[in-house]
Amino acid sequence: MKKLHVLILGVSFLGLLAGCSSNNQDAASSSSSSEITSSKTNQKNVLDDKVKVSANQVIEIYQKAYPDTDITSIELDSTFGKYYYEVEGVDDNNEYSLRVDASSKAVSQKKQEQLDNDEKNGTKRNEDKLNLDKLISVKEAADIAEKAAGSGNASEWTLDKDMDTTYWEVQVKNGSKQVEVKVNAQTGKVLEKETDD
Repeated sequence: MKKLHVLILGVSFLGLLAGCSSNNQDAASSSSSSEITSSKTNQKNVLDDKVKVSANQVIEIYQKAYPDTDITSIELDSTFGKYYYEVEGVDDNNEYSLRVDASSKAVSQKKQEQLDNDEKNGTKRNEDKLNLDKLISVKEAADIAEKAAGSGNASEWTLDKDMDTTYWEVQVKNGSKQVEVKVNAQTGKVLEKETDD
């Protein structure tokens, strides 16, 4: 009789453990699912928190620092989790650049150097000058690029020009997969998409 009692207790205990294990797996599965959802939300919130300065504000900062020049490139990316804009421009004889904190507007670097002889007298200025009229925002470019990529989060932006078209080149990362999407900076039209695995 004692053996039967121990056997019943043992089976009951195993049943109890199996039930707990099943509940833990359901909880873990539910937790994992909500982590994926909140991870996507958190990345958006992190970008919103860290990029408080718009491209138009950075353009104004650059133009105050270097009046009578034309902007040839704007990049937005992160260094050690902090986002910065790198802005480059030219006049007829010199090339200029500055770095702006995307959260505080603080300017941390300014550089000026002479253009090469074949770039002087307006040559580089005319070739590389960006069209800054009616720019779509960094966030709009991110939304368009993420939709075109199908999944992932925008992580870097470059405002550039090719064949007289000014565009945002947006890098969208999803794990080890990276998609570069070129978006017309005025119309928001996707111009090109390239995937790197």
